[in-house]
Amino acid sequence: MMRNETKRAISLRDLMTTQKAYLAPAVFNPLCAKIAHAAGFEMLYLGGGTLGYVKCGLEANLNITELVHAGVEIRAVSDLPLILDGACGFGDPMHMHHVIPLAEAAGFAAIEMEDQLLPKRAHHHLGIEHMIPQELMVAKVREAVRARRSRDFLIIARTNGVRASNMDDALRRAEAYRAAGADVIYTGVRTPEDIRRVGERLGAPLMFSLPGESHKEIGVTMEELAKLGYRIVSVTTTQLAFHRAMQQTYAAILRGEPNPAMGDVSRKAEQEALHATIGFDDLIRIEKETVEKP
Repeated sequence: MMRNETKRAISLRDLMTTQKAYLAPAVFNPLCAKIAHAAGFEMLYLGGGTLGYVKCGLEANLNITELVHAGVEIRAVSDLPLILDGACGFGDPMHMHHVIPLAEAAGFAAIEMEDQLLPKRAHHHLGIEHMIPQELMVAKVREAVRARRSRDFLIIARTNGVRASNMDDALRRAEAYRAAGADVIYTGVRTPEDIRRVGERLGAPLMFSLPGESHKEIGVTMEELAKLGYRIVSVTTTQLAFHRAMQQTYAAILRGEPNPAMGDVSRKAEQEALHATIGFDDLIRIEKETVEKP
């Protein structure tokens, strides 16, 4: 919530018990989080792919320290549940006792881990994924559960079997990960048929990622997703709008022309909007009260 509000956000675990599918937009810095929070979202997602792009690299280059640092900064301005895209968990089962406490201490509400080979490959950009044996992922999930301090910190186990092997393998893996203690199952479903098949077979709570920004383009309504057991629907392409807006902005500055990214909004109006987002009035009040007088 905003700094001057007293109402606290509902925990992610509590949200998983409702019959509702929640959109979780990718955020990559505190300002993004504040904007998403003000827009009305009920949970946020620190996507590895998103942060990788923002850092001019790929998700495969990120480490747990960078993600934890980003999480601390985001959690400092928003108490909405923040989900960490933990890639492949940054290690084997033994490493869960390092990774999970770090993520939990940083204030994340959950970590999502997938059953791909380490070190994390960038091959998914080329449509290639290297899955680890089911037994190894089961051991990682089990140790992740043991490593957490609070049950309110959720373990989201992701299988890439829908694309990398086949649906039957994905469903078997998902059931094994749930039996190992995973709180939420993530499957890489894309078609309405796959979305329904996974939901009918596995039940709540489930997670998947939209291929774009609009949940109205997937052929299944948010209400249908909720009935099928989906609780988290991540949106991982927000960096595209950021990239386009900044491209337009810098190009306009160079040409000495009005910024098309601003539309009809004046600089003064947008600055006032920015001030409202970050809580500028409260910050400047403190400054006026504590800085020496001229």
